[in-house]
Amino acid sequence: MMATTHVFTGLAVVAPVAYAAPEFAAALAVGAILGGLAPDFDLVVTHRRTLHFPVAGLAIAVPAVVVAAVSPSTLTLALAALAVTAWLHAASDAIGGGPEMDPWNERTERAVYDHVRGRWIRPRRWIRYDGAPEDAALGIALAIPALLVFDGRLTAVIVGGIAVSLVYTICRRRLVAWTPDWLE
Repeated sequence: MMATTHVFTGLAVVAPVAYAAPEFAAALAVGAILGGLAPDFDLVVTHRRTLHFPVAGLAIAVPAVVVAAVSPSTLTLALAALAVTAWLHAASDAIGGGPEMDPWNERTERAVYDHVRGRWIRPRRWIRYDGAPEDAALGIALAIPALLVFDGRLTAVIVGGIAVSLVYTICRRRLVAWTPDWLE
């Protein structure tokens, strides 16, 4: 899935908490945005293995949520949002295609690495590839709760993310032809 879809997933998850406790809305949003993006920083190493923890990430997310529930503060809620969203990002990568540049060719049976079991989880391909039309539709649907709850600059960030998602979806399959061989 697109990074923006992961971000919108995190924002949708934290939106009810932000609605109930608006004084923490900014911290929750920042945590969700960072958590949605952070796992993909492994693009320059082994993508979907180095910083993706689809199983082990739950062992960090659950205690972070407990700490935030017991002792809510800007820091604990931001960290909980980050941990939960990063875990959701890694876990949800299994519902898409593989990490290769052209996942629509279905050349690999590797979606995301499970560090606990020491093996790759196979791609389900419910979202055929990052930037597929169904990915854009899911991302936009997940952005709606965030648009209803967050305001100000966050609204601009969300609308900007939707625009980026749509442009990426339009260009996605052409990007392979434009990619230098050394990046593949």
